[in-house]
Amino acid sequence: MSSSVLITGCSTGIGKETALYLKDKGYKVFATARCEEDVTNLQELGLTSFVLDVTKPQTIKFTLDKVLKQTGGTLDIVFNNAGYGQPGALEDLTTDVLKEQFETNVFGLHEVTFQVLEIMKRQGYGKIIQHSSVLGLVSLKLRGAYNASKYAVEGLTDTLRLELYDTNIDVTLLNTGPVESKFRDNAKEKIIQNIDMKNSRFKDNYEKSLSSNKSDVPFTLSSLAVAKIVEKIITAKKVKPRYYITKATYILGYLKRILSTAKLDKILEKI
Repeated sequence: MSSSVLITGCSTGIGKETALYLKDKGYKVFATARCEEDVTNLQELGLTSFVLDVTKPQTIKFTLDKVLKQTGGTLDIVFNNAGYGQPGALEDLTTDVLKEQFETNVFGLHEVTFQVLEIMKRQGYGKIIQHSSVLGLVSLKLRGAYNASKYAVEGLTDTLRLELYDTNIDVTLLNTGPVESKFRDNAKEKIIQNIDMKNSRFKDNYEKSLSSNKSDVPFTLSSLAVAKIVEKIITAKKVKPRYYITKATYILGYLKRILSTAKLDKILEKI
């Protein structure tokens, strides 16, 4: 019997491409999104899709109940992919904007994990894949909210891995670097929506960011690169604690290990 896989944040990009890739590989995929329109689009692509908003616990429970009815009461893999990036200097971010970032990237991820763990503990096995980032390893300026949310995901996942050590439930991290998706477009919208650019001393930085495009970012890979790693985790007998994706992650992860904080800061400040 093929493994069952629940993926959050499938409206576009990594979530959508991973869902389609795994479906074509024969897995029983449940692709979720927070908007009805996106769910309809996913269904038209042949995916089994339900509404799931990670910031609304009842939609998580509702979808999990539907999934379990279709699988006979089990769920093998969960890919916590839903999330977004709120750019901006910390001095330009209100606490409410920071809370919004954490509601999706941290608290939403935890709520899905919390509910899924009850299923996996009951069945005695499972795999949970948490989507972190290279910015869960190092910090870049003007990305403080996103940096902090991914550092939090790293801490939660490292702790959970230790707490699940005596079970057959694996939990792992994806540290992705630049990947082709709607992530940057959505981040630009968040700048316009939540940052007072005109009165910021970082005005020039924001304007440059808004005028940039994906070709400006080195080492960018397609979303398919992530999908293939997710399948690797699904089929692995021994799951690693984390998986690096893109050269940027390998380079910055390596520099984090070998350089002092002061020396690393000099490099990161130029990025």
